[in-house]
Amino acid sequence: MLVFGKGEFEAMKRQKHDAETLGLKALAFLASDEDAMGGFLGRCGADIDTVRERAKDPEFLGFVLDHLLTEDEAVLAFAASEQIDPMDVVQARAALPGGDTPDWT
Repeated sequence: MLVFGKGEFEAMKRQKHDAETLGLKALAFLASDEDAMGGFLGRCGADIDTVRERAKDPEFLGFVLDHLLTEDEAVLAFAASEQIDPMDVVQARAALPGGDTPDWT
């Protein structure tokens, strides 16, 4: 059985919140480019209203980061726009639901 101290639990909650925030920023980044957003909508099979509804869902935000991570140039451009290290995107993805299982396809 794992036992976490209060500080560790708070750090985990903060990491998840930061990951969700980065997922929302990634969604806004995609939405700022018509072609990028079109590709995202095509891949997820949703319309813009569904995306708006699911934007608060951590699992969906994980999918947003998964989509972004499929193209190195997109990750680099997003990281530059947010002035973050590209590995922050990878770490954010790992903090969201499903992020603990890498998809190597």
